Amino acid sequence: MDALDQQLLALLRTNARAPVATLAAKLKVSRGTVTNRIARLEDSGVITGYTVRLRPDSVPDEITAWMSITVEGNRTREVVSMLLGEPGITGLFDTNGRWDLLAEIRSATLQELADVLERVRLIKGIASTETSIHLQSYKLA
Repeated sequence: MDALDQQLLALLRTNARAPVATLAAKLKVSRGTVTNRIARLEDSGVITGYTVRLRPDSVPDEITAWMSITVEGNRTREVVSMLLGEPGITGLFDTNGRWDLLAEIRSATLQELADVLERVRLIKGIASTETSIHLQSYKLA
């Protein structure tokens, strides 16, 4: 995966419904190039599907979790590219300290959460993870 693929994924992550012509114009490439790259990313399993993002408060019974991730060696870009294709991950953040990345995960059930965690742990380049489930929010006055 090259820089153009990563830029394309970033645009799709922002708006997966963007027309190919719009993506091509933003990337300064032909529509055929965009179409071929999307097909290749889908065929190789980098893009695993398309989803809808909802406002966090629109699904009050949804389970939210945060997964802290340590990346092996210098594989951060590769791991990030794979994580961006995981539909259960609603946010991905670069961090410092003990963990390299922090992923926000939202799911409807514990089984769905377990499935997301399993898929993420199977990504090559991930050395270790630790997941915390959101139990309650507090608001400071």
